[in-house]
Amino acid sequence: MKQLAKAIIITLVLLAGSASVFAQATATATASATVVTPISITKVTDMNFGNVAVSALLAGTATLTPLGSRSAGGAGGVTLPAILGTVAAATFLVTGQANYTYSITLPSSSTLSDGSGHSMTVTGFTSSPSATGTLSILGVQTLSVGATLNLAAGQAAHAYTSASGVPVTVNYN
Repeated sequence: MKQLAKAIIITLVLLAGSASVFAQATATATASATVVTPISITKVTDMNFGNVAVSALLAGTATLTPLGSRSAGGAGGVTLPAILGTVAAATFLVTGQANYTYSITLPSSSTLSDGSGHSMTVTGFTSSPSATGTLSILGVQTLSVGATLNLAAGQAAHAYTSASGVPVTVNYN
């Protein structure tokens, strides 16, 4: 009987030990992260449509491409004088993580004012690259922006500027 009791106790101890061995298991994973260079955009050149003339009777537009060339259009009331003035597409330097792509968000419109109650709108913003850019192996790219200036018939002769600027946003894809 003593032998039987010992056998039962030994069996119970072994069963209890084996149950706890199979009841749980643990594994360990490593956590890691890579912090990339933040994307940034810096204005290099302001947008300038240069000298523009408008008819007293007809409205029109002056379009500035991202490459800096311009043309007159719309209802035919705009001409581009031979004395150009300063003509420049807006240019920005985008910097960040090498070889990363980014999306470009352009404004839908901007208002230019002469400070005397006269204003014009700028619409139809375009960029080069358009929609998406790719940073070089050095993590840089130049972004150029053009747009269309909308002039009313008889637009007052003054120098016009955008008080709030022309916001261009870039985000990593």
